[in-house]
Amino acid sequence: MGEMRQTRFDVSGMDCASCATKIDTAVRRLPGVSDVAVSVTTQAMTVHHDETTDLSALARKVSGLGYRTAPANRTTPVPVASAPARCGGHAHSDHDHGDHAHHDHDHDANPANPSAASSAGLHGHDHRPTSGPWWASDKGRLTLLCGGALVVAYVVGHLFPPLAANAFLIALLVGLVPIGRRAIMAALAGTPFSIEMLMTIAAIGAVIIDAGEEAAAVVFLFLVGELLEGVAASRARRSIQALSDLVPKTAFIEAGGATREVPAETLVPGNIIRIRPGDRIPADGDIVSGESAIDEAPVTGESVPVRKAVNDAVFAGTVNGEGVLQVTVTAAAADNTIARVVRLVEEAQEAKAPTERFIDRFSRYYTPGVVVVAALVAILPPLLAGGSWSEWVYKGLAILLIGCPCALVISTPAAIAASLSAGARRGLLVKGGAVLEKLGTIDTVAFDKTGTLTEGRPVVTDILAFTGEESDILRLSAALDAGSSHPLALAILARAASDGIAPPTAEGASALGGKGVTGTVDGRRLFLGSPRAAGAIAPLSAGQASAIQALNDDGKTVSVFVIDAQVAGAIAMRDEPRKDARPALAALKAAGIRTVMLTGDNRRVAEAVGRDLGIAVRAELMPADKQTIVRELKAQGATVAKVGDGINDAPALAAADIGIAIGGGTDVALETADAAILHGRIADVAALIDLSKRCMANIRQNIAVALGLKAVFLVTTVVGITGLWPAILADTGATVLVTINALRLLRIRA
Repeated sequence: MGEMRQTRFDVSGMDCASCATKIDTAVRRLPGVSDVAVSVTTQAMTVHHDETTDLSALARKVSGLGYRTAPANRTTPVPVASAPARCGGHAHSDHDHGDHAHHDHDHDANPANPSAASSAGLHGHDHRPTSGPWWASDKGRLTLLCGGALVVAYVVGHLFPPLAANAFLIALLVGLVPIGRRAIMAALAGTPFSIEMLMTIAAIGAVIIDAGEEAAAVVFLFLVGELLEGVAASRARRSIQALSDLVPKTAFIEAGGATREVPAETLVPGNIIRIRPGDRIPADGDIVSGESAIDEAPVTGESVPVRKAVNDAVFAGTVNGEGVLQVTVTAAAADNTIARVVRLVEEAQEAKAPTERFIDRFSRYYTPGVVVVAALVAILPPLLAGGSWSEWVYKGLAILLIGCPCALVISTPAAIAASLSAGARRGLLVKGGAVLEKLGTIDTVAFDKTGTLTEGRPVVTDILAFTGEESDILRLSAALDAGSSHPLALAILARAASDGIAPPTAEGASALGGKGVTGTVDGRRLFLGSPRAAGAIAPLSAGQASAIQALNDDGKTVSVFVIDAQVAGAIAMRDEPRKDARPALAALKAAGIRTVMLTGDNRRVAEAVGRDLGIAVRAELMPADKQTIVRELKAQGATVAKVGDGINDAPALAAADIGIAIGGGTDVALETADAAILHGRIADVAALIDLSKRCMANIRQNIAVALGLKAVFLVTTVVGITGLWPAILADTGATVLVTINALRLLRIRA
């Protein structure tokens, strides 16, 4: 096989997993195709193929099944090894953006024939998406036409009884001809036991046994069910599309002292943009000027606006409050928070969960089995027991309709798609159904400390004044640290700013390597540094040493302040736990989930934080040590999730059953992780697990509805209580109920 290539198509109008299966089966049989990924939610198909593949024939094949097909981007070469294994493992983001629609659209570069690709209407059924009013779609018009023909047939049959049979036959053909064409095309493409084929056989059989009136009504009800599926599927698609719509189309860029409006998609890292009060933020970035409350609810679900100031990060799609902001763009439009969420959700839709793969395999045998059972019910009683052919053929046809697998096939992917969408709207990214399913089985969560359980930056926690006032200690310490970028210096300057203290200018300020900083203010010689270095200048009293040791025991870093060779005070700093860390860990513990902190920090600091949060601690670990501990926990029978945000977490993230990247994270952490919490809330770990459990409960409900209704109507049909009408209502009703139940997951907020 030659060089592998990758081509992405927009395939509009897929309503459920059976649509994707038919397309997958048809395309996979074409020469040169090595793999196919079809996503119902994103209405897209990515084909991995070599140069022998005829893309025009491929487009015609999909169009022949009744779906509109159009090239989404130019064909891109990919390494042979990058073709994804079918349904294998976790769906990690590979950032191969060539297969995403945000890249340049070059329709001419794709050899797929646009005229052929858009010729779905020639095949009698248009699967165009139900984006507008349902009655404006071709599917809606066909349903209305079939329903109108059925009403006319009833009127004609009532007024002119001899013409009734012909009138109902015409009404039947209005809906059956498009269905039959799709059945034939699907059979030729490798899917002989499609629902369209079962419907066609049942309708023709009903006409043969003089049940044409019922057959016409059954076809109409089938079309109604398909229409409802389309409406429901469109709701799921819109939930993801709504994320993309959060980003404004334009932005105000500042350059050369002037401000001008430009398309938001043209912004690049380094641009300075101006954001007015009430405007939606057009790009990810860092604030360089201004302060404001940012409403992050559209992206994160956070109910209270978050106060942001200089150096704080802002996200595309959030809403600026009352202040004017200047923001440095940190990510291009294709890589901002919203784009990454949408892209990862799209990729996740193509990764099937174990339950979904089982249902797919089961349905391959289930549908032919139904055909065999229906044939036996229709033939054996008349042959062996002298039953009425008309009666038992009628029952066989009803069983054929009852056995349609739509509701069963859609039960899992519908719930997974809705859960992935609901999670994405809250900043919870899950890379596929397999990961979503596994999350619900987690019983141990291993957390990183710095930047995960803690804020990731030190803050001033205590100011001790051995002489004078605390405010003087802070004011003069800030004078020595002015202009420094050291994390401890930034903590002191931030505390001074928050207390409204303006530090004076220090003369001759300089850093003493490994010891501290020194300088002169108002003729007084100042020093701020470690207790050991300060002790060499001015010995500490027993009381001062005891107070400093107590702060050290709490895991705090203490800097001692000296004025003219006299110890004047001390400032303690620590990387404090996130505000939601304690209740979040308590919630996990209440759910029966064990927690442990794995950190490379020194043991004293780690254990102090651990005591505050009530979590077991393993400290002074190298990245390989974290990975080893995760493997040990798994060897003990635990199902482990590892939560972290840095490069040193990547080995442990990969070793865990589920790796969860938190916050903005590093690219390595996001690549390695199976799931991501974009907005740094520890409580979202429990939310991810809860999302999984809700999804799996929904799937179990869906399967019970799908199989339960079929079992009930199978029995009632065999004993003669129900017939064709209830049979199609059972199938259509089960499909609609399953879809509506899955869509309930879209309402998950917290």
